Amino acid sequence: MTDAPAPSPALADRVARLLDTQGIVDGHDDLAWALRERAVREGGPSASVGDDVIARLAVDDAVPGLHTDLPRLARGRVAAQFWSVWVPDLPGIDPVRSTIEQIDVVHRLVAAHPDRLALAVTADDVERVVASGRIASLLGMEGGHSIGGSLGTLRTMRALGVRYMTLTHNANVAWADSATDAPVHHGLSPAGERVVAEMERIGMLVDLSHVSADVMRHALRIARRPVLFSHSGARAECDVPRNVPDDVLAALPANGGVCMATFVPQFVSPAVAAWHDETLALAVAEGVDPRDHEGVQAVAARRPGER
Repeated sequence: MTDAPAPSPALADRVARLLDTQGIVDGHDDLAWALRERAVREGGPSASVGDDVIARLAVDDAVPGLHTDLPRLARGRVAAQFWSVWVPDLPGIDPVRSTIEQIDVVHRLVAAHPDRLALAVTADDVERVVASGRIASLLGMEGGHSIGGSLGTLRTMRALGVRYMTLTHNANVAWADSATDAPVHHGLSPAGERVVAEMERIGMLVDLSHVSADVMRHALRIARRPVLFSHSGARAECDVPRNVPDDVLAALPANGGVCMATFVPQFVSPAVAAWHDETLALAVAEGVDPRDHEGVQAVAARRPGER
């Protein structure tokens, strides 16, 4: 990925002054999964959860190969961070168990740095933690596969601290279509409507990143509380399925919801998006499951070009 040009000193100073006043709320960070992947590579599957993850990779100092560590969070003026507890939806992986393990990773990460991080489950918590000079740490669950079709599991995840759920990841779930899978329901199924209603009842944000445009529209029609796009761009700027169409963005203010920005290259650059589409097609032609992030990344690593 090509680095962006440095801003002018005047612009950099203006941004720094603004961030010193407001701080950033980051809606999605995959550090917990990156820690898990590294632990597995360095110590084998037995080192994939809990204490082993944190012990094997401290984030107090700059960590080569990762986008996130505590010094960079401080320099970026991050005030509140939603840590993603995403897990892949692949054969042989129990998504409910794996999600709980990822929640544990975040809890242990926060506990290991009590002077820098603190868990937050309410808006009041966020304000209190930020006022203390620490980063408010929240949990976001990415993909309805993490609840295994169970509203009881959804409620349990909420009790463990999860405060938003992205309805799908890159593949459909039984009750909602993903933006990057073949449409089945063309919106939410009746079961999907029940999931949304229960999330609103228990106080969990409905995250519409990753879902199909029809699911976005359906969810906005039935929502009684503000929704969230935790990491999405504008489709008019970069025409990829993961981004949000103009009619959905136009409907968002009436709901009171928020579309948070993303800086994933293929969601902001049409050229990079085309490169990724070609890479995914090549990976599938080689027999890689398109949901297998590591498998697709291995194919991408062999290809030249912007990424």
